[in-house]
Amino acid sequence: MADSRIQEEIKNRVRESTDIVRLIGESVELKKAGASYLGLCPFHSEKTPSFSVNPARQFYHCFGCGESGDVFSFMMKYHRLSFPEALKELARRAGIELPRRTLSDADKRRIRQRESLYRVNEAAAAVYEKLLRDSPLADAARAYLMERGIPDEAARRYRLGCAPDPDRAGWRFLLDTLTRQGFRPEELEAAGLIVRRERGGWYDRFRNRVMFPIIDMSGRVVAFGGRILDDGRPKYMNSPESPVFDKSRLLFGLYQHRQSIRSADRALVVEGNFDLLSLAIHGIEEVVAPLGTALTRSHVRVLRGYCREVILLFDGDAAGLKAAMRSVPFFLAEQVDARVALLPEGHDPDTLVRDQGRAGIDRLVAGARELPEFVFVALVRRHGLTLEGKNRIIADLQPIFEAAPPRQRTLMATHFSEKLGVPPSTLAGRGGRVRRPDSGQESSSAPSSLAGIGIRDRQLLDFLFLYPEYLDELLAAGLEAVVESPLVLERIGFLKELAGRGLCTPETVFAHLEREEDRRYVAGLFARAGGDGEGDEPERQCRELVAWIRQQVGRHDEAELLRQIMEAQQSGDQEKLMSLLRRKQESGRKRAEFYDNMLKKE
Repeated sequence: MADSRIQEEIKNRVRESTDIVRLIGESVELKKAGASYLGLCPFHSEKTPSFSVNPARQFYHCFGCGESGDVFSFMMKYHRLSFPEALKELARRAGIELPRRTLSDADKRRIRQRESLYRVNEAAAAVYEKLLRDSPLADAARAYLMERGIPDEAARRYRLGCAPDPDRAGWRFLLDTLTRQGFRPEELEAAGLIVRRERGGWYDRFRNRVMFPIIDMSGRVVAFGGRILDDGRPKYMNSPESPVFDKSRLLFGLYQHRQSIRSADRALVVEGNFDLLSLAIHGIEEVVAPLGTALTRSHVRVLRGYCREVILLFDGDAAGLKAAMRSVPFFLAEQVDARVALLPEGHDPDTLVRDQGRAGIDRLVAGARELPEFVFVALVRRHGLTLEGKNRIIADLQPIFEAAPPRQRTLMATHFSEKLGVPPSTLAGRGGRVRRPDSGQESSSAPSSLAGIGIRDRQLLDFLFLYPEYLDELLAAGLEAVVESPLVLERIGFLKELAGRGLCTPETVFAHLEREEDRRYVAGLFARAGGDGEGDEPERQCRELVAWIRQQVGRHDEAELLRQIMEAQQSGDQEKLMSLLRRKQESGRKRAEFYDNMLKKE
């Protein structure tokens, strides 16, 4: 019991020390709206903000998809952490030291593995950085960066490093360096830094490369990208995925550029790390790059939390068109505005900005086309407007129409059908297939069973969830005797159990709700109620409820007393009858005094 009490106190300290608006604001653009903050939900697709963050009650709730929770829930759902990991990360941010707690063997293994990966990646980053800065083994890397126009200041900011040429440093440079620091080869292998030989032993994965640490949104190194310094292959290489690295969710440069992207309210997406560095050096910092993979829907969803518009800087070749085609459904499904800026022939963002400066990029971006329009024009150029060409265009456009929300689908069908000379239904409803994207649902969940309780029981339950500190007063007035719904009585029992453990705040009550229907019910209640009750409003409501409860209890007692009086009369028990009549008279006097006192308090 003592251990659980300590754990609760620690959780409450961490929760109270965490600014939920600041925490969620790192990933979602929030704007003040009365007592709360509003933004686009990071858990489902929406165009109009329905994601509410309440700083007074320290919780969030989406009126679109029903997701709700506190700071722990957000860390677990958005960053895909277990509860112990979320607690540890929030405690670290708040500067709170956590006591040791009993964990399951699986939790212990998962936490140890993740911490090991963070440590070994950080150690590797430090080795690569120091080598680039100080060692003769990095002469070729420093010369290459100078040739690419990357100054030392930028190399330090992005923590660039060097994996040395094996002809000069051997094939086990990083392995030997980190094992001398106490790391085990198995830890380096798990992080993807070394590769196991078929005949035993290991060798370094990254060799003769400029190294780019990949940093997650908490500022920790989770992986690496490396650019070859000679004619070897592959030109670019990334770490394999691991429990801390998911390349479909992370974007290179987002951690460093998140504030610039927010300020500009847009993000430029480029293909290569050096493209990103060159733009940033020339003052264009609202830029990110995928990590050796095509842009994914998760990438688009992440960017949606920072800006309203994304501009893709693509080559005008077949690969560029293919990348644009593949990304259109993601932007439509996530309802993010996207445009495409086609690079001049022979240029990538790096060469263009070095040749024409920031003005060249600004001109390119200013002429960017809306993504669906760009794709349509490219398809016309590829297939032509013959009968067969139109059939191919319509077929290629189907994934785009299927991903679009209904209203946007209708507009695009009307717009493009005029250009193709076909009925809009041919585009929007080909084959009778019209569906929403698989993970972009916006419908609310079905009403919970609590929705069916009576009005007065609902008022009592809502008040107790909002102001659980008044539970004892309502219980003393006879609360449990007047509640009709078994569901409400069950919730009152839950609140009594929490109160016995000293947990009497709305935040702690919400945190201990286990049923999903209860969490959604209370989250919606909190969101509608806004901030804390003003002044003595909660106390006034409590007085009114106490008066009503006592009135109901009095009526119940009076009805029972009248029943006993009738029985005494019928049985001829005069002594019992007189005693019951005196009780009835005394009850009436007390009820009158109670109402007189209530009137005086008003």
